[in-house]
Amino acid sequence: MNAVADSALAARLTGLVDALRSHGVRVGTGETVDAARATEALGLADRELLREGLAATLLHGTAQRPVFDAVFDLYFPRGVGAPEGGRGDRDELRERLAAALADNDTALMGRLAVEAVDGFGGYGSSPGSDGWSSYQTLEQLRPQTLLARVRDEVRGRDGSAGFGDRLLEDEIRRRIEEFRRMVAVEARRRVAERRGRDEIARRAVAPTADRVDFLFAGKDRLAELRRTVRPLARKLATRLAARRRRAARGSIDLRRTLRGSLSTGGVPMRPVLRRRRPARPELVLLCDVSGSVSGFSDFTMLLVQALHDQFSKVRVFAFVNRIDEVTGLLVRGAADPEGLGARIQGEAAVTGRHGSSDYGTALGEFAERYADAVGPRTTVFVLGDARTNTADPNLAAVRELVRRARRVHWLNPEQRSRWGTGDSAAPAYAGLVEMHECRNARQLSALVGGLLPV
Repeated sequence: MNAVADSALAARLTGLVDALRSHGVRVGTGETVDAARATEALGLADRELLREGLAATLLHGTAQRPVFDAVFDLYFPRGVGAPEGGRGDRDELRERLAAALADNDTALMGRLAVEAVDGFGGYGSSPGSDGWSSYQTLEQLRPQTLLARVRDEVRGRDGSAGFGDRLLEDEIRRRIEEFRRMVAVEARRRVAERRGRDEIARRAVAPTADRVDFLFAGKDRLAELRRTVRPLARKLATRLAARRRRAARGSIDLRRTLRGSLSTGGVPMRPVLRRRRPARPELVLLCDVSGSVSGFSDFTMLLVQALHDQFSKVRVFAFVNRIDEVTGLLVRGAADPEGLGARIQGEAAVTGRHGSSDYGTALGEFAERYADAVGPRTTVFVLGDARTNTADPNLAAVRELVRRARRVHWLNPEQRSRWGTGDSAAPAYAGLVEMHECRNARQLSALVGGLLPV
């Protein structure tokens, strides 16, 4: 029996590790062995202690913790098995939940979450369609309506009043949100039992911030991404500095090497290198700041601003259907990254008579007004989805940009399979410049590290 239990526990642990790897968390063999030893030492009696032990052995940073917690709840749940009873007594369960919220009893709240999903979360009648819904559970239980009742109970018991009411309500709201999270975790666990933990861990667990699509990232995820700009910039700066050192060594000058080999009978004993005098390149960004693309552009602008020391000159231009330089706004607003988009929309002339993207007009205006920004040492990055709203894409302006610049790259936050669909002019632009799919921060850091000139 012990061997069977050990085998099942090992399967859960390796499943947890595989699920973390599928979400981009780097877990090596050494960390896995450490996690197994931690599990053996801590046991399964105290679930939260086990959670912290496995997190300490498997993770390399706090940014990975949300993914770890969601996956851990699938592989090491509070309870195992299908529901034991039918629909419970809703009012009686609400009574016990109110008491648990008033006492801040998280252990009882966890047990009540299991009971709530048991009694109110099931749907369907056939084995193939049965499922579990946290939304249905919470709609039946409505824990948010217990706020006033729990507040009055705590206030009457503790004698708190006045200014403390607002703080007390905030604390009770936090406890209610924690209970809602427990219900969601329990419903997801039950679905995982039916469909398979591995599949649910791969599809239903939210990815880390650096793997979230820019086009679908909400405000919270974009704020989380902005907080990673500085660490990511330091990492990329180190990578660029290493590339610059390697490039400074120069390549072999074959003609001079062969000439020098005459004294050794034609054997090139001492290769002669071409001496390079590397100069820091210039960088120009052309950024579509319309709609959902704005989150992608804002993040990239902030990243380049954090890397400005790596270039001799950086100029940034924003557009919707008109284009304007925003280099100064970016520099002045580096301390307030969340307000960057609002500053650009409020202080820069990026829209004309309508608010829809018009790449052709904006690129043409750039060629007319800011041609001096691009020269033989300039690398240009265009950021946008290339959706022109059926307007003329103005390929002539792009050809002129390619002719003047050292190199032009287009970073497109849309999935490659969508290029050319609807009003997308991506294939036409891709025929003139290098266009790269850049859907998340992980892809962006790889592209910036590989494409930026040295």
